[in-house]
Amino acid sequence: MVIRPDQYKAILDSLSEGVYFVDRARVVTYWNAGAERLTGYAAGDVVGRACFDNILAHLDERGTNLCTSGCPLHATILDGQPREMEVYLHHRDGHRMPVLVRAAPLRDEAGNILGAVETFSSNTGKVAALDRIRELEQVALLDPLTGVGNRRYADASLEARLASMHRLGWPLGVLLIDIDLFKSVNDTHGHKVGDEVLRMVGRTVSGTVRSYDEVARWGGEEFVILCPGLDRKGLCAMGERLRALVEGAGLRRDDRAVRVTISVGAALARADDTPASLIERLDRALYASKREGRNRVTFLD
Repeated sequence: MVIRPDQYKAILDSLSEGVYFVDRARVVTYWNAGAERLTGYAAGDVVGRACFDNILAHLDERGTNLCTSGCPLHATILDGQPREMEVYLHHRDGHRMPVLVRAAPLRDEAGNILGAVETFSSNTGKVAALDRIRELEQVALLDPLTGVGNRRYADASLEARLASMHRLGWPLGVLLIDIDLFKSVNDTHGHKVGDEVLRMVGRTVSGTVRSYDEVARWGGEEFVILCPGLDRKGLCAMGERLRALVEGAGLRRDDRAVRVTISVGAALARADDTPASLIERLDRALYASKREGRNRVTFLD
């Protein structure tokens, strides 16, 4: 049986994974329905443009822009070797989304490399986060604007995590995040765009943390992340990852780029901590980041 070209397209469009082809110049020649669903970009937005135009603006966990340095597709076109990598793509809505990408060469009958194909899919942590959102919706613990836990959820989770630490000795790291100069976003672009920025940051954070970490909106433009099992080095690395990925996210509204940074306070829970004492220490760490120029992570013992 010979499969017609239109049947190939129907097969590729039925996949849940995103699939796209590029030629040797890294111009996108095909973009399937899965890529549209995962990124928010229609084929008409992407086909005919070079992937290094930063449409998806892939970042690694350190915030390095892979489209301009370290692109797996480009490397595969050069050496013909398949590659696999965890990256954070830029969704059309502005937030960063974790995906697993696989690049493979496209060859002609003589074996010459014509371009490359990339497939990408959401990682399992994202699926777990969506399951948690559905659970929170059922018990009124979801912040309706950002899609993460609300303050009630944060208070209950912090008490429960501290109780587990005191009873079982499990370490607990906590991050407190504040969007820098958020008032100026509202003043410059309006409260509607301000709400979109809050959603963008919430989605970037919840898509970046581990599946068993807990993310909640603490209030206003602040978010809290509970990270069980992390030591100081791991907690600070998580804070830096979130800081870099939020800095690399962004919205485009009325041909204007809207970007923000975050300041982060980090602390490990101590044996004598209460929720109030731990939050007080996190507040001091956060304001130290603000005093030192914002867009940074500060740890306090």
